[in-house]
Amino acid sequence: MTSQWNALRDLKQSVWYDNVARPALESGLLAKLIAEDNITGGTSNPSIFAAAVLKSDLYDADIAAAPADATPQQIFDRAAAVDITRACELFRPVFDRSGGRDGFVSLEVEADLAYDGQGTVRRAREVWAQIDRPNLMVKVPGTEQGVDAFRQLTSDGINVNVTLLFSCERYREIAEAYVDGLEERHAAGRDLSHIDSVASFFISRIDSKIDAALPDGSPLAGTIAVANAKLAYADVYQVVFAGERWERLRAAGANVQRPLWASTSTKNPTYNPTLYVDELIGPDTVNTVPDATLEAFRTAGNPGRTIDVGVAAARHQVAALASHGIDFGAVTETLEREGVKAFADAYDGMIAAIADKRGRVAA
Repeated sequence: MTSQWNALRDLKQSVWYDNVARPALESGLLAKLIAEDNITGGTSNPSIFAAAVLKSDLYDADIAAAPADATPQQIFDRAAAVDITRACELFRPVFDRSGGRDGFVSLEVEADLAYDGQGTVRRAREVWAQIDRPNLMVKVPGTEQGVDAFRQLTSDGINVNVTLLFSCERYREIAEAYVDGLEERHAAGRDLSHIDSVASFFISRIDSKIDAALPDGSPLAGTIAVANAKLAYADVYQVVFAGERWERLRAAGANVQRPLWASTSTKNPTYNPTLYVDELIGPDTVNTVPDATLEAFRTAGNPGRTIDVGVAAARHQVAALASHGIDFGAVTETLEREGVKAFADAYDGMIAAIADKRGRVAA
């Protein structure tokens, strides 16, 4: 049976694999997904690396060969660089075939830089230089401090995946920072055509938080995450990347910053496992999928353009939260703070995993 993921090609949505690490590379899984499921990019994070370090022996040689004075952070940096470089090479044919519009692999800066704008810029430049591949994207948290850091990196010509976005308001700041960065670069006479970016809008965490605050049986349960994403597409993406200002940049070779739907596995077992894919399909978007969601949509997905269907209903659903005493702005602010902490905890867990494995390998 042909994978349902292939149908998204004609709907102009990219699908990226959210589990890039050595096991997927060594087993041939990633190459298989590219060939059979139209997977055109990938992302990674410390949680993924931590699981790979603990559950496989594929990093043992790197850990054993590390100099005695190398820190776990340095071991991770070197191992991650190897994996992400390999993944970039694997997706390079996609990148070339798409004219540099797809085939990207993302690696994030450390979460403890989330509230340090200049530290984020410095570290992103280091990662960009270290991997040195045109289809790399450096992940930068979309915090208040991350907005200006992103503008600077765009002006530098670095591809950025702005992550941990929850609100349309912050997403607008990010989209406008992208335009600002491109304008700065264009004014300096530098090329725009090779720069690409995505804005990673987190989905399932919103439903998890909102559902817990709603009364039992509320018709709003399981609707707000999709509604929020639809409004992000309609009210931010379609507005910022249109009009005279954007058309001047497009004429100079600029590429739009695509919305990326992240955290698309359903956390509530009663929800359709393909919910956050089925309802968010549309042009110039990306969906990042973990293994369980990838498998579910392969045979049971419902491909069709849905991103701009039911926008009026989405607006009503989000507005209706106030009648239940839910301040949606406060919820998204909380989710951002919790997301930064979760990323930081994951990084610490990954460092601990390397230290633990180092002791066992040495023994």
